[in-house]
Amino acid sequence: MIFRVARHTNDLEKIIEFYTKIMGFERLGEFKNHDGYYGVFIGKKGADWHLEFTTSQDNANHKFDPDDLLVFYPESETEYRETLNRIHENLIDPVTPKNPYWAVNGKMFLDPDGFLVVISNLKIS
Repeated sequence: MIFRVARHTNDLEKIIEFYTKIMGFERLGEFKNHDGYYGVFIGKKGADWHLEFTTSQDNANHKFDPDDLLVFYPESETEYRETLNRIHENLIDPVTPKNPYWAVNGKMFLDPDGFLVVISNLKIS
């Protein structure tokens, strides 16, 4: 089974930049004017998951709570450090998680839409 997280955004370019240049994922594909929607697929080639971000004439109306997270598990210490360095270089400040588990097991940040993203150190081999 392949897993996709799909989310509407008001600023597709900022989201693309965040998830590719800062988080280090790849732009896997895109679509234009599909019934008024424009979108992009972001992830890692060969992985069984990806993120889809769309935009249209309708504004996104996000409602989330501080326990709604995207959690990413870098596969190596190098990947973990490089991701955190890119975040720091782009002047993105860490956020204190509501759940203290994530303060111990990763670092939390906001993406351009204000969604919480955790870079976890739990799966580093």
